[in-house]
Amino acid sequence: MNSFYLILGSEAALSDRALTKLTAQLKDEKCEISTLFAADAIVGDIADALAPSLFSERRGLIIRDLQDLPEDSKDEVTRYLDSPDPTMTVVFVHKGGVKGKALLDAIKKLKPEIIACEPIKKEAEKEEFVRNLFLDLKRKATPGAITALVGALGNDLRELQSAIGQIAADAPSGTIDEVMIDKFHQGRVETTGFDVADATLDGNLPAALIALRSALETGTDPVMITSAIASSLRSLAKVSGANRAVKSFELAGQLGMAPWQIDKARRQLNRWTPAQIADAVGAIALADAQVKGAASDPIYALEKALTRIAQKG
Repeated sequence: MNSFYLILGSEAALSDRALTKLTAQLKDEKCEISTLFAADAIVGDIADALAPSLFSERRGLIIRDLQDLPEDSKDEVTRYLDSPDPTMTVVFVHKGGVKGKALLDAIKKLKPEIIACEPIKKEAEKEEFVRNLFLDLKRKATPGAITALVGALGNDLRELQSAIGQIAADAPSGTIDEVMIDKFHQGRVETTGFDVADATLDGNLPAALIALRSALETGTDPVMITSAIASSLRSLAKVSGANRAVKSFELAGQLGMAPWQIDKARRQLNRWTPAQIADAVGAIALADAQVKGAASDPIYALEKALTRIAQKG
């Protein structure tokens, strides 16, 4: 992979797709991946994340919303640009426009691979976007199905993205046709907060974000989503302290959980440490306060929490 990538443009759906693909490539190369939200960066955060590894392992750093990076942190990026680490891949995500333009120009001088994410206006381009999303999910759709989807949801690419994820998961194997699209619109399957929680705790961030958007679109209150994730984390904490040699049905009464909940928590615990659970509890507590009024954009707050938890801090 290249040392630098720049995902540039205001179309969030295109940016999401590009970031998902790059993240998958980083994982294929066994990279240790970190994500920073620029607006939350304090002095030292970026320098620490970019510091050379003692173990010289492949690493990846994703800096989201670069246009919101505080002035105090910008020189940490420019210093790194002068002497990049050959074991590091940095992905910058910038919404475009004049905000943060000086830093953006400095990055461009290094000739990063630029992935343009400008808004799509033409119907043909929207149809190509839909076709590619289905292919990303290893599914094919007929031209009629693609046209029907664009006609119904083409004004909001993120809604299109969410719908495609749900259709690809629910539709029987084989090519997706117009009949399947009609069924989807006649009775959209409601996504619950626990669907979001399961994908998040499993570490599947793309699936978690798609489930989040689907849940919100079908009327799930954001507070119910934070509640579901908090409940799932409490289950992890409870089960982590239980003897693994004891069968789940024997623990059910002691823990106040159903046996299937204990079995699921045990499966999820394979990728969690106590410290990571504690960090996730803090992240979802903050998100809960934000969706209850402490943040101007509760959906953005939820996405940040999901990203942090899915990537285990």
